[in-house]
Amino acid sequence: MTRLGRMRCVAVAAYFAGLSVPPVWADKQYGPGVTDSEIKIGQTIPYSGPASAYGTIGKAELAYFTMINERGGVNGRRIRLISLDDGYSPPKTVEQTRKLIEQEQVLLIFGSVGTPTNTAIQKYLNASKVPHVFLSTGATKFHDPQHFPWTIGWTPSYETEARIYGKYIAQSRPRGKVGVLYQNDDLGKDYLKGLRDGLGDIAGKMIVMEVSYEVTDPTVDSQIIALKGAGADVFVDIATPKFAAQAIRRSYDIGWRPLHVLGNISDSISAVLEPAGLDKSVGLISARYLKDQTDPEWQNDPGVKDFLIWMKRYYPEGDPADRYNVTGYSVAQTLVQLLKQCGDDLTRENVMRQATNLKDLELSMLLPGIRINTSPTNYHPVRQLKLARFDGKHWVGFGGVIGD
Repeated sequence: MTRLGRMRCVAVAAYFAGLSVPPVWADKQYGPGVTDSEIKIGQTIPYSGPASAYGTIGKAELAYFTMINERGGVNGRRIRLISLDDGYSPPKTVEQTRKLIEQEQVLLIFGSVGTPTNTAIQKYLNASKVPHVFLSTGATKFHDPQHFPWTIGWTPSYETEARIYGKYIAQSRPRGKVGVLYQNDDLGKDYLKGLRDGLGDIAGKMIVMEVSYEVTDPTVDSQIIALKGAGADVFVDIATPKFAAQAIRRSYDIGWRPLHVLGNISDSISAVLEPAGLDKSVGLISARYLKDQTDPEWQNDPGVKDFLIWMKRYYPEGDPADRYNVTGYSVAQTLVQLLKQCGDDLTRENVMRQATNLKDLELSMLLPGIRINTSPTNYHPVRQLKLARFDGKHWVGFGGVIGD
């Protein structure tokens, strides 16, 4: 073979070798906040203010990622969550979120709590094409891929939940008089719409009064007295924890004993029912999608056992009976699955691609039969619930799992 021929052979061999073993860097694509060893993400949580009962959600998520990092992280990368207090104040949420994006350069915003607070940052994050994922709010505006493709919720839709209540009330108390307490924002308005849809044609006849409160109000005592005075014998309580506890306690103390339907957002035994009084909470109806770790029904369940062991080791200062810790634990599990699916393509675009392609994801603390499913046209990860009644110690489920 001539010298020229040998050179040609070497060149061809080198070319095909290059095709079969691509450079390592070609396989990896990173967005802001990502390195070979770390994925930096951010969130805002009301560690203070009127919704501070939800603060434990952020603490649980931090603790869960500590466990994941001890086990080697996700695909070899540690998760670094920067969790900032916004006091449930939308202007503070905007300030803290801009800090996370523009100064901390996080890859995504994860699990931020609250309807008004997430509303305040939704347009900014979508205009900036920053993933705004698995939010702790069920407002319908966070399940709108057509207008906000970079935002996806996690909590079941408030409208879906309230439709379930409406249908239950229409069937069990068809001649009832319904009084509604609701938070005066998109959270409360979504619940109201779902309730009316569930009641159907009889909504106008059954609902005798709707009264609202502001998150800055000190109490809801006057609203409870007004609802009793209107003759309501069914009370739909659409309130965040502080006000839900007040409503339970006040209605009992004034001798008002309606069928009391409590929104899922305030069904925590330790954060809401105990402060209100367990004896005053007997008979409450709510809709749930997570296992009650305090219920003997689940004492031998592997998922509940793992959760309680995790709480003891990674979040010992937290209350193992607080349902909001189960929420943080479960939402964190969902994010870990998303990041696993991303592999080495940790761009913001791929984060949203994977967030909207979760298929039959089973989480250890979801009720049996409930799974996480998303698609590019369906931004509702959790879409099923089950009615339950509080017996003074535990939430006792009844009926089957109800979907949307």
